[in-house]
Amino acid sequence: MTAAPKLRFTFAEYLLVDETSQARHEYFDGVILGMAGGTPGQARLAVTVASWLARQLEGKRCAVFSEALRIRSMATGFAGYPDLTVVCGELERDRESANTVTNPTVVVEILSPSTAEYDRGEKLREYQGMPSLEHIVHVAHEAVRIDVWTRVGAAWSADSYGPGERALLSAIECTLDVDAVFRDPLAKTS
Repeated sequence: MTAAPKLRFTFAEYLLVDETSQARHEYFDGVILGMAGGTPGQARLAVTVASWLARQLEGKRCAVFSEALRIRSMATGFAGYPDLTVVCGELERDRESANTVTNPTVVVEILSPSTAEYDRGEKLREYQGMPSLEHIVHVAHEAVRIDVWTRVGAAWSADSYGPGERALLSAIECTLDVDAVFRDPLAKTS
């Protein structure tokens, strides 16, 4: 008789898997999930959005980080790698992992057909449980659209922005010009 596989893991076990693997993983409700790879178009969109934000944040106490930054919600335990993260003020490090930050202000996800449902569902709910988070941004990959969730007190409101509009990220005093983000023809290739 074979023992049943372990279905739930501690955060420390997740860290061991994630930090010794070639691939990245997210940690969701005790489960370790492998992350899907992206396309060149998604990578280009991420760089374009990061560039827009970085220019607007020059001289401010906020910085943009790539998908290499792992964040963790101390409220829910979720840990993962947004495509982009903005942190304002000093980085607050997780007590179990100095390479994990617990105080993101903005997270950006570049949606893909394989991840959009997860990004708009379970992952969105996990992000909304992070007390420091003020905006959650979804950049569509196959449409010219940017969706922004904004914390309003204890609730969240959502706005969608399309051609000719500027997505507002009021917490960091930035905007994303939708036409400019999607102007790059390389960002539209898969």
